Amino acid sequence: MVKSGEFARGMHDGIPIGLGYLSVSFAFGIQAILLGLTPAQAVLISMTNLTSAGQLAGLQVMAAGGPLFEMALSQLVINLRYALMSLTLTQKFDARMGRGKRMLAAFGNTDEIFAVSASQKQSVTGTYFAGLVSLPYVGWTLGTLLGALGGQLLPPALTSALGLALYGMFLSIIIPPSKKHKNVLFVVAAAAVCSCALAHFLPGLSGGMRIIVCAVVLAALGAALFPVDEKEENA
Repeated sequence: MVKSGEFARGMHDGIPIGLGYLSVSFAFGIQAILLGLTPAQAVLISMTNLTSAGQLAGLQVMAAGGPLFEMALSQLVINLRYALMSLTLTQKFDARMGRGKRMLAAFGNTDEIFAVSASQKQSVTGTYFAGLVSLPYVGWTLGTLLGALGGQLLPPALTSALGLALYGMFLSIIIPPSKKHKNVLFVVAAAAVCSCALAHFLPGLSGGMRIIVCAVVLAALGAALFPVDEKEENA
């Protein structure tokens, strides 16, 4: 009874995340079709990955026919934060949660799921986390399927416009903190300049490698120019 209540509570907390993922993954499904993937391939990617930025970068590498090491390196750089978040989340998990359940939890850990789990006042049980992940996982997969099918049925002009929705999501993520913090604005603007410069001066460099170079260089530059004050962080 307690377990079923924990699962239901997790599902309840995951409803807004699932609805958000449904709309975002719809754009991903359309983008996958525009780049030449089949609906089955797009859905398989979303079923085995839960990372919008990583999946979008992976699409660019696949569309360009990039090598496997480029795919692996781009995913490592983009998704490294999930490893750090998962390590943090283990401190929140119930002590009775076994290694197998923790590994499954790491697979389902995303920015939004991490935020909800970390905000819980009590320990996070495996049952609660399973309920929390279930609807976002379904929403992400279902949205991809609907977007992929829509990409085959809708007019090209409309699918191209809807494909931009995924980029709109990333803008909605970076614009608010850029308005509040000048250091974030600097890094974002510098990343855009870096990407454009690489595309202009090194046209043979693939999109995946541009992402890797910009992410590593600008992250290091931002850390060097704007170090985090430990006193402010702990305040």
